[in-house]
Amino acid sequence: MNDLVKEKLAESLSSDNTDILPYLPYLLQDFWELGSSPKEMLNLFKKIPYDESTKVLDLACGKGAVSISLAKELNIHFKGIDIIPEFIEYARKKAEELGVSDLCEFEVNDANYAVETERGYDCIIFGAVGNILGEYKDTLKALLATIKSGGYLIIDDAYVLEKNLNEKLKAEKEYPAYNDFLTIFDDLGLKIIESINNSQSDLEVEKDMKRIIQRANELMNKFPDKKNLFEEYIESQKAEYSDLQNDLIPVTWLLKKVD
Repeated sequence: MNDLVKEKLAESLSSDNTDILPYLPYLLQDFWELGSSPKEMLNLFKKIPYDESTKVLDLACGKGAVSISLAKELNIHFKGIDIIPEFIEYARKKAEELGVSDLCEFEVNDANYAVETERGYDCIIFGAVGNILGEYKDTLKALLATIKSGGYLIIDDAYVLEKNLNEKLKAEKEYPAYNDFLTIFDDLGLKIIESINNSQSDLEVEKDMKRIIQRANELMNKFPDKKNLFEEYIESQKAEYSDLQNDLIPVTWLLKKVD
């Protein structure tokens, strides 16, 4: 994993410090769903024509919650790819546990390499991953190459109502405004089929933060020399949650590739 990939991966998981990467499996051990809600993904996916031959790519799939949940519900094939081996190992075990290992294939790989070789899918899912493939337009171009003509993309991300509202974000990331997304979709021949605006409740956020803080404290006790690293991670998570609750509009788009 090169330095650029490490930086993008850390940022996608709400950290500015790549030193946190080896500790992410421990910090996130209490979460199966990493970012995207399988329930919301399922609601959107049901808008897509599908049958037993349908093939879906879940890129940067985390622990496979979306792939496994949808495979069990819809009886179609999913391939999940993630760069963190511990996440893929968990996904494989979970798929076997829930009886869908014949429908779910999981692979350790860098998404940047995968988009160069994966082809012929009916749909690609890119859930709450951020800019690991580059800027938003470059990301969508890369994703489009993996799907068939007339195929679908399900993208989980966020936008700001006005560009200048990026200045208010605590996590110091920059997001497109809603109209910026519309321009990108139009330029790339993508039609919006449906979108869901979603956000976690205050209670859910509080519960998530308690889990993260508990695991970070355990690591501080085990590695006292890295206390600052884990404290920084806690603060970065708080900033991300705060932005999503206050200044960002979380959204999941269902898009169709129109030739």
